[in-house]
Amino acid sequence: MAPPASKARFLSTLRTDRVGLASADRILLSPLVFESVLLGLQVHVPTGFVTDFASVPRAPLTYWLFGGVGDEAAVIHDFAYEKGLVPRDAADDLYLEALEACGVAKWRRLAMWAAVRAFGSSRYSGNPAPV
Repeated sequence: MAPPASKARFLSTLRTDRVGLASADRILLSPLVFESVLLGLQVHVPTGFVTDFASVPRAPLTYWLFGGVGDEAAVIHDFAYEKGLVPRDAADDLYLEALEACGVAKWRRLAMWAAVRAFGSSRYSGNPAPV
């Protein structure tokens, strides 16, 4: 019997710094690497990439439920969207996979995935690059 397929996982630690005092943007201080079973590849987000993590509305209840959750997954998703790494639906599924790797509860990650499916189209670059 073959060994079970390995689970998706982060191969590095998220390290960021604020871009500016008045900005929500963060800049990566070291590469972030995610091994995706779904895509069968490693996603390498380079040092210097700028992200806003998940674009969660600042409404108190919404932010309390979803803000500051799965930041590593948000970086992977932002990178996939900005670079057109894969088609948009695959980028959103990659986000769901990365949220699971972050340990985000199933109910929360499904809600976060549904939000990017419903509202993320305007942020997608629309130019999938070959994988």
